[in-house]
Parts: sequence; C-alpha cells; structure tokens
Amino acid sequence: MVNIDDFIKRLEIILDYYGLNASSFADKIGVQRSSLSHLLSGRNKPSLDFILKILDVFPDVDLYWILNGKGTFPKNTAQIDTTENVFEEVVKQNIPTPLNNEIIPENLFSEIKDTNPINSLDTKKMESQNIAKESFSSEIDKIVIFYKNGTFKSYVSD
Repeated sequence: MVNIDDFIKRLEIILDYYGLNASSFADKIGVQRSSLSHLLSGRNKPSLDFILKILDVFPDVDLYWILNGKGTFPKNTAQIDTTENVFEEVVKQNIPTPLNNEIIPENLFSEIKDTNPINSLDTKKMESQNIAKESFSSEIDKIVIFYKNGTFKSYVSD
C-alpha cells in the first residue's frame, strides 16, 4: 500500500528536480490540473494510469522509488554511483584483475580453454596429421554410414 503523504513528498521532489509547477507538470504528463491538485492536497490517491504517465514522460523516475521510496531518484545516477563504488572497492582491496591475454577459469574446477586462434589452428593441424599417419599405417576394418531417417549401412573389409 502506498503511503499518500510520502508519495506527495516524492512527487514534489520530482517537480523541484525538473523545475515544474503543478500546472505544467499536469500538462506535461497529460492529466487534468485539478486531478494533480487533488492528489497533492491528499484528497485523492494516485491511480495506476497516473503513475504510468509519470514513468513514461520522466524515465529517470524509478517505479519502486515513486511508489514506496525504495531506490533512488534520479535512477540513472544510482547506476553510475554503484559502478564507481565497485571500482573503488576493487582498487582498495587490491584485487588482481586479468591482463589482456590472461585467461581466468569460470570456477576452480573448470578447464581453461585456449582462445588464441593460432594455438587452436596448430593443435588442429597436428591432430589431422596424426590421423593421416594412423590411416596410412593401418587398414580399414569397417565403415558405417548413418542416414537421417535413423537407418545405417555397414561395410566390412574382406
């Protein structure tokens, strides 16, 4: 449930922030001036339509902040502050960060995959050479062909 007195205070903060009076605010969001006047006086409660119009016209207004005071206004500055705080904490705690070529595993038990394309090509080339050597040194015993319909044919050497 929305506390009307607190809601009115937050609405006044929005008016001050954008430098608007009640009449111009009402015109901007597309509601009757009398509706806003009744709301600011505490006579009426805000409708969902009224809240949605505020959020539509003023994207810096956070839904949870306007309804119950949780969060911050304007919401864009809260996201920037959070990012800066995280960076400051990393610097304060001297947490090592990966260098450009350093690969960090997802967790303690995951394998590190080599993302260097040159190493990957070298490995594939060596694997194909090993397969070629094996095929020249041994004879084919059996070939099985699988079809998309689920059937297969098997050819066995004599």
